[in-house]
Amino acid sequence: MATDITIVLGALAFGTRIDHAQSFDLLDHYLDLGGEWIDTADNYAFWMDPSGRGGQSETVIGRWLDQRPGARERVRISTKGGAEGFPDNADGLSGPALTKALGGSLDRLRTERVELYWAHIEDRSVPLAETVETLGGFVADGRVVRLGVSNHPTWRVDRAREIARSRGLAGYSAIQLRWSYLQPLPGFPLPQSAHVHATPETFDYLASTDGMWLWAYNTLLDGGYTRADRPLPDAYDHPGTVRRLAALDAVAAETGATRNQVVLSWIAGGKAAVAPIVGVTTAAQITEALGARGVRLTAEQRTRLDLAC
Repeated sequence: MATDITIVLGALAFGTRIDHAQSFDLLDHYLDLGGEWIDTADNYAFWMDPSGRGGQSETVIGRWLDQRPGARERVRISTKGGAEGFPDNADGLSGPALTKALGGSLDRLRTERVELYWAHIEDRSVPLAETVETLGGFVADGRVVRLGVSNHPTWRVDRAREIARSRGLAGYSAIQLRWSYLQPLPGFPLPQSAHVHATPETFDYLASTDGMWLWAYNTLLDGGYTRADRPLPDAYDHPGTVRRLAALDAVAAETGATRNQVVLSWIAGGKAAVAPIVGVTTAAQITEALGARGVRLTAEQRTRLDLAC
């Protein structure tokens, strides 16, 4: 089985909706199947915890790393800062806020570094240069390997990268946005108000910018591709969805893969470098998701999927 496709394990619900024991089992299974990346954030998942604060996901991952000798050398950790207290009292992206956020994340994760650290949400109350200098300092002092930015418009990403270049600092090399095979109506509100969707402009930017990586979240639409009890949001209620699902089913039948596996292969195998993030609650879901690494779409199949709209 080919495994060059990166499937990221989304750990948003670990330690809250998914208890510690089940979280450990899922992390073990992901690692056993050759998974490499775990994605979390310092505010996961404050809306599921009576305290109203986050940190539960990072805490579970840290305890798991502590109890699994050698695991830290086999996985890469991605976490985010700036959105604790969202939406009304988000910590934001000031130098002091980010410094505190990263320190808290490293403590909870029980590690000295993370491989990828994200500015989680926009904060236009802070000069962009302050955010860039702070994040670049994290790379310089060795606590962060590379930097990412989620839920930001492309022009802000590019401006931040230019500031970093001009000051000799590490800049953003990854963007995290919502993306899947089915597409919402442009301008139609998504049920998750904080989600920022990738657009054709995003992919134009990726194609013209060396070293940029897109991490796609909500890739399987909360089970909407396969579960009758998880209807698609209203934003996807349009004729293009019907046509895309028909194309998806045809390719799934041809490849012997599931709908979800074709979606993940389509996302990860395009012209841009894209890593799909998958949120899971069972080992079977991990097995299915990582099985997408063996699904190779032909050029003709990919064209059919692309043109269905």
